[in-house]
Amino acid sequence: MQYAIMFYETEKNFETRDHREDDSAYWGAWRAYIDEIVASGVVRGGAGLHAPQAATTVRLKDGQRHVQDGPFAAAKEQLGGFFLIDVPDLDAALGWAAKAPCAATGVEVRPTLPSEM
Repeated sequence: MQYAIMFYETEKNFETRDHREDDSAYWGAWRAYIDEIVASGVVRGGAGLHAPQAATTVRLKDGQRHVQDGPFAAAKEQLGGFFLIDVPDLDAALGWAAKAPCAATGVEVRPTLPSEM
């Protein structure tokens, strides 16, 4: 089955991303996780995302498009990146999610819809 593993991080985590030299522990943990999950062969795609301030939100209201700078919702944690993985079952997907450096902040696991849809 394919699952999306979505990584949520705090504002401080996003600030750390901009200063790689300042926090080798943060980047070292992510590099180790990425290396491990990619080497396992389960990754089908994924990417890290720019900070929430780089987001643009689109809503359609009364037939009119409304564009706003910033993420969809104001929250303490924001989506920082994702992997699409192909594993035998939810337990395997949850195992990979629990290994993520941001697991204490939040990792969401969702099955993907079949491609035939």
